Amino acid sequence: MIEIGKYNTLKVVKLVDFGVYLDGGNNVEILLPARYISTPLNEGDSIEVFIYTDSEDRLIATTLHPMAQVGEFAFLTVKQSTGIGAFLEWGLAKDLLVPFSEQRIKMREGGNYLVYVYLDNNTKRIVASTKINKFIGNTLPNYKRGDSVNVLICEINNLGYKAIVDNQHYGLIYRNETYSNVRVGDSLTAYVKAVRPDGKIDLTLNDTSANRTSNLAQEILDWLQISGGQGLLNDKSSPEEIKDTFACSKKDFKKALGYLYKERKINFTDDGITLV
Repeated sequence: MIEIGKYNTLKVVKLVDFGVYLDGGNNVEILLPARYISTPLNEGDSIEVFIYTDSEDRLIATTLHPMAQVGEFAFLTVKQSTGIGAFLEWGLAKDLLVPFSEQRIKMREGGNYLVYVYLDNNTKRIVASTKINKFIGNTLPNYKRGDSVNVLICEINNLGYKAIVDNQHYGLIYRNETYSNVRVGDSLTAYVKAVRPDGKIDLTLNDTSANRTSNLAQEILDWLQISGGQGLLNDKSSPEEIKDTFACSKKDFKKALGYLYKERKINFTDDGITLV
């Protein structure tokens, strides 16, 4: 059974001058136009394609990758506003519609908005909505501390960076625990610190302490090699200098230096460190 608005791996069942037909199941054949075929295909070959409907509501396949698929959130730009709603640029020939009924506020041409992409059960058309809250928090989060998650930064507030976690939940990355530039619209890997009773999730961009130390130690070695074997940072450097160079806390930097010194890969000087 194919999934409209998502990627499907389908078999070629017929070759035609203008493309190939793919097996959509239940005696349904779906056209993959020739312009989307980069390497020759034969009957029986399998290919991953994105399935959507064209302007006449016919199923069609493409090898292009839209900016979001059904079940995902994304920041998309309004290409045109019409009498039936706003049309968004999302990387396919057919623009993505946000009906007026799914606009939290009136969408303006050229504006960039956070939307949720879904399949309208009545029309079987892929549409989007800016009424974000009705699509988040509908299931209880099932994470444990340290789990890796995909996040989309959707808002900056006094506490930090509000994020959508795995397209299902809200989470927060605290500002005082962030050592790199984070912007609205960024898609990042984060790690679960805790799941609150209200279902919201406390997040961190830092991996487990051991992995963080190992990764930072390698960054320091790379930095020293590029710098000719010596650098003007050590455990006495200011937190600001360390953050500017390695986007980390002084605590993590000192741990990485201690690890490298124990492994006899660096030596300390009065004003920095050197490779052994």
